[in-house]
Amino acid sequence: MRDLNQKKGRKRNVSAGTEVPSLSKGGPAPKNKNPIIYKEKPMISKALQDAINDQINKELYSSYLYLSMAAYFQNKSLPGFAHWMRVQESEERAHAMKLYDFLIDRGSRVALKAIDAPPSNWKGSPEVFTEVAAHEAKVTASIHALYELALKEKDYPAQVMLQWFISEQVEEEKSAAEIVASLNMIESHASAILQLDHRLSKRGSD
Repeated sequence: MRDLNQKKGRKRNVSAGTEVPSLSKGGPAPKNKNPIIYKEKPMISKALQDAINDQINKELYSSYLYLSMAAYFQNKSLPGFAHWMRVQESEERAHAMKLYDFLIDRGSRVALKAIDAPPSNWKGSPEVFTEVAAHEAKVTASIHALYELALKEKDYPAQVMLQWFISEQVEEEKSAAEIVASLNMIESHASAILQLDHRLSKRGSD
């Protein structure tokens, strides 16, 4: 009788050839094949997370600003200048996405904010590129502040990532300064401006 009762308390898996517990009252609870997986706590401090979200907003504003400048130059029949700004706009958008992906990879929260409207009119090409140079210097200061925060928070992955931005800003400021210098030398000579326009149209093709 004991052997018979034990056999009633379990079923045989014919295909696998193994015995599995019965689901009858008093038997062991079945295992959950799809357990709920909880995400671990973010690997980045809230202070640094918020600061990177702010920088994403700044990079997207930079993209808006350069797109507005591209439209300005297009209206002035300077397609080379417009092309330079379109390439710059694309780079700024890529910078924003680099920061965006960094937060995602670190298990942090991306919080996108409203982007301010950029200006749409300038007095001429020198004023536009003078603003570009000043804007890039401002971005550089913001990146440096972000790096200082990463040092304070002892966030080593963020420090490595921001080193790329620091090097990038050296090139950004250099490019803007060179064009400002060229514009100051040629002043308003139409032929020289057209030559510069042709040179700027080659950006990204080399």
